[in-house]
Parts: sequence; C-alpha cells; structure tokens
Amino acid sequence: MKPVLQLDDVTFRRDGKQIIDGISLTVREGEHWALLGPNGAGKSTLLGFCGAITFPSSGSVRVLGEQMGRTDLAVLRRSIGHVNPRHRLQHPRTVREVVLTGITGTNDLPMRWTPTADELERAEAMVDTVGLTRIADSTWPTLSQGERGRTLIARALIAGPRLLLLDEPSTGLDVAAREQLLETVDSLGQAHPEVASILVTHHLEELPTTTTHALLIAEGRTVASGPARETVTTDNVTAAFSHPVQVGYDDGRWTARAKAIRMEV
Repeated sequence: MKPVLQLDDVTFRRDGKQIIDGISLTVREGEHWALLGPNGAGKSTLLGFCGAITFPSSGSVRVLGEQMGRTDLAVLRRSIGHVNPRHRLQHPRTVREVVLTGITGTNDLPMRWTPTADELERAEAMVDTVGLTRIADSTWPTLSQGERGRTLIARALIAGPRLLLLDEPSTGLDVAAREQLLETVDSLGQAHPEVASILVTHHLEELPTTTTHALLIAEGRTVASGPARETVTTDNVTAAFSHPVQVGYDDGRWTARAKAIRMEV
C-alpha cells in the first residue's frame, strides 16, 4: 500500500511553547487512523500538518507524495477531504448546495458558478450515500448536528479525496446521532476502500468499527502508535491521559471508564 501521508520527526513551536515535539507518522491507502489524546495534546496542530494547512517548525511533511514547501498547496488540498463540525456558512444553503461546495473547495457557492449535470448527479449520489436524500432540499439552519455532520462527510467526499480528515465529527451529538454518524463513517470503507482517513477525538466511544490504526499523543509527543487493537489499551490510554483508565473492547467498539482507586484504611 502506498503512503498517502508521511510525517517525519515534526515539531511545532508557538510563542516559545513546544506544541509538537518530534512526532512521526505514516498513513497508507485504505488505513483508518484514530488520533487520540487529551485536550491540549496537539491533535489539532498535527491535523493541520496532515491537511497541508500548517507548516511544521522542523521535520518534513509529505502528503499524497508531495512535500510541503515544494508543491502548490491549493492544488494538493483538493485531494484532501476535511470534515469540521465548526464549518461556517454565510447563507442558509441546502444540503445539496453545501455538498456541492466540496467541488469548489469553498465555504459557500461561488458567485457566477453553475454546477454541470455531472456534478449535480455526483452531489445527489453523495447525499444518498450518507442517507440524506429525504432532506436534500432542507437548509443548513434547520438541520440537526447529526445531519450537518453527515452533510459535511458528503461534502468532503464529492471531490474524490485520497485522504479524509475528520476533526472531532461527533462534537455536540446525542447518542443516537453519534451512532448514525459512525455508521456513515463505517460505510465509507466499503464504498471508498482506497481512501485513507484520520479521525481526531478524545473519546474512545467515538471510534468507528473500521478503525485500523491509532496514534496516542500527550503534551505534543507520541505515547503509542500502531494497529488499533494493540495501541488503544488500558496502559497506553492511562499514560496518554495521565489518569487510570480501564479500556474495554467488544464487537469492534471501544469503551473507557475510570479505574476504581482503592483507599487504604
């Protein structure tokens, strides 16, 4: 499998503070990575490298075979799908219209731009893929958080990306909406087997069953990295979150609960 992303000993400093401290990562075609760590661990900064948005202070970043600093980033970003639940819209666009903005790579539909018949057909297919055909004409302000999340997944996929980045996609969702969104993410592995993905979260319950690998970080450093079942363990999660956590795994899903601490009498 070809690497679609290679981070080699990357660091990042901001205002004199070390945010990322020597992290390396290789993601290959068809792999689905979880990026886990507590708040402030550096997950968003690391995702910025993966999305060809942020340059590291040192180290190298290769995305889709191209090295950052030696390629046209605007062109490169068209092959990267980004799902951000904090997506902002200036106008109350429909589900279909929001999905179409994935083709133009803009937050809103460009003025004087008209999608072709083929682009409209692709948009309809993507809306159907995430199970939103029934509300394709509903506008963004009327959508639930779960419906918005699935709309953004369709938006990210319509341009045919080779790398999909999901930045805490379950933020603000209730249990039912979270499960619907995770089912959508799980279905992508069958519909788009060549696409690699990285999902950022700090909740183990939000990991899809299709998760193949995981990177745990804390204070900008790697705690553990590798196949998910071997990496997302009680010891590694406890180390990453600096708190005793009992990790469970059943039928493709993970759970986490605080370990009971015995008091000496």
